[in-house]
Amino acid sequence: MKLINAQVTNFKSIDDSEVVNFDNVTCLVGKNESGKTAFLQALMRLNPIEKSKGNFDILDYPRKGYTRYRQIHEKNPADVVHALFELTDEEMAQIEAALGHNIIPSRQITITKNYKNELRWDFKTDEKKAVHGILEKSDLTDSQKKSLEHINTIPELVSVLKTMADGNSSVTDLHTRLQSAFLKGLEYHIINNYLERFLPYFVYFGDYYAINGRISIQYLRQRRDSNQLSEADRTFLSLLELSGNKLEDFENQQNFERLNAEMESASITVTDQVFEYWTQNKQLEVEFAISPANPADLAPLNQGTILHIRVKNNRHRVSVPFDERSRGFIWFFSFFAYFSQIEDKNRDLILLLDEPGLSLHAKAQGDFLRFIEERLAPKHQVIYTTHSPFMIEPTKLNQVRMVEDVDAKGTKITEDVLKNDMDTVFPIQAALGYDLAQTLFIGPNCLLVEGPSDLIYLQILSEIVQENGLSRLDPRWVITPVGGADKVSTFVSLLGSNKLNIAVLMDVAKKDRQRIDNLKANAILGQNNLIQVGEFTGARDADIEDLFDRDFYLTLVNGAYQQVLPAKLTPEVFTNENPRITKRLEDYFEQNNIDNGEFSHFKPAAYLLKNQAELAGLIGISTIQRAGKLFERINTLL
Repeated sequence: MKLINAQVTNFKSIDDSEVVNFDNVTCLVGKNESGKTAFLQALMRLNPIEKSKGNFDILDYPRKGYTRYRQIHEKNPADVVHALFELTDEEMAQIEAALGHNIIPSRQITITKNYKNELRWDFKTDEKKAVHGILEKSDLTDSQKKSLEHINTIPELVSVLKTMADGNSSVTDLHTRLQSAFLKGLEYHIINNYLERFLPYFVYFGDYYAINGRISIQYLRQRRDSNQLSEADRTFLSLLELSGNKLEDFENQQNFERLNAEMESASITVTDQVFEYWTQNKQLEVEFAISPANPADLAPLNQGTILHIRVKNNRHRVSVPFDERSRGFIWFFSFFAYFSQIEDKNRDLILLLDEPGLSLHAKAQGDFLRFIEERLAPKHQVIYTTHSPFMIEPTKLNQVRMVEDVDAKGTKITEDVLKNDMDTVFPIQAALGYDLAQTLFIGPNCLLVEGPSDLIYLQILSEIVQENGLSRLDPRWVITPVGGADKVSTFVSLLGSNKLNIAVLMDVAKKDRQRIDNLKANAILGQNNLIQVGEFTGARDADIEDLFDRDFYLTLVNGAYQQVLPAKLTPEVFTNENPRITKRLEDYFEQNNIDNGEFSHFKPAAYLLKNQAELAGLIGISTIQRAGKLFERINTLL
């Protein structure tokens, strides 16, 4: 079964998360204390792999309504998780092979769990087809089957078979089997025999338990046999399983050559697999070694046989105990060992990873994402939380869900970036900025603009200008947002040192003019390579938004801010006579405390991008002509 979506209600900081759709890999992005962990913990309790962690406690009910809810809990327990699953082809085939074709008209199954830890299954069945399927697969004669084909329900079939039995073994056997199997009805039979078995286990990981560098084999074996393993113990046993070995392989071996072969085999296997995904230092090797216990050590390392895990650095030709390596390497190695053992389980799993990879370097977080995509996701769904931009894949933003703790509403989870505050979406902006930075040196022609909204407008206008028979922006330009006019000189210096052709499109403030003039004087920026939007709007000062007719741009603003604006904006509402429309809006938002008094240039651009098909036709010819002249001017610099 695949998890399609879920909704969490009445749990810790979550009043109603709203419906959250899931991909094969889903990333929940939000600030600290936004409710990401609470959401994962609620999901986990639907069907945890560790049954002891599966119960909801009434104390997890949101405190603001706890007293009132406690009074009605026994008679009317609140729902916590609603999850929509979809049956796979293989699962449908198993059910239909036993009960008949199309007895479940829809593959989608809804499961709900409440504070009394009761599961409710909601799905549709066609009992008439179930009766037909049962008869088809039975040993009854054709005439007997024909006499029963009018029956619509299984209880009715059981009742009629009872009257037909009269010593007929086929009828008696079918009656006995149906009476037993469907005593509680068709839906219960399907749930009990199929759906409960198909329901994936949820595996929640909030704390990642690192492998110890020294392990007492005898002590670990005792803990395993008495079912007292810690998470660190389980991780180590997963490592041994990954290497193809067992504890017994390293215990009480007197043959040196055989023991040495076991050590080398385990070392090579683990090293090859781990360092396929750890690219930070390829000069490392994982080594296993055996020694008698030192009686002077603390228990349990003071007796029996001790297995050592060491990491050898071939660059420096030294080895150190595993737990003396960097925290990031220890975490990655331990995580890899545990999940490599989990990934081959036959049972479907949904992996819930809470803030993974926090101790990893940014590039190592990229390695970790590759491990998820290549090793985990092909077999299991993965849902993870983060606030690190390096744990977000810029090319797969469809996998990202935003998590925000909204005043008086609790935790909300949405796919719409426009509905979230800037702090929440900051990791996504940083991820996009980093991705852009990685492409700066790919193209020899860089067009620097102030922010991502400029990039969106230029791309959309370029397409529209071309459709109207004018010159579009030459695709050889790599449009690069720099994050503000004050960063122009830094970017020009950075890129100019790489002998790239650079053009700058923006209005540069007086304080930055001297820096730009210096760059021109030093031949880093061409004499004509600073282009100001005001050259094409007829105004001395202008932003790229001023390329649009004022009414059209206000349409974008009204659409982007429709949830917070008291009324639609018109040109008449502005008291500020600044020629820049964005400056007027900034003053208006501040004076009227709209959206915390802050006007975002990005939101109207994002609204245009999202609704491009409907809005493009509203862009006037004067805007198209201004944009065409702008693109002609930029293209002359190629």
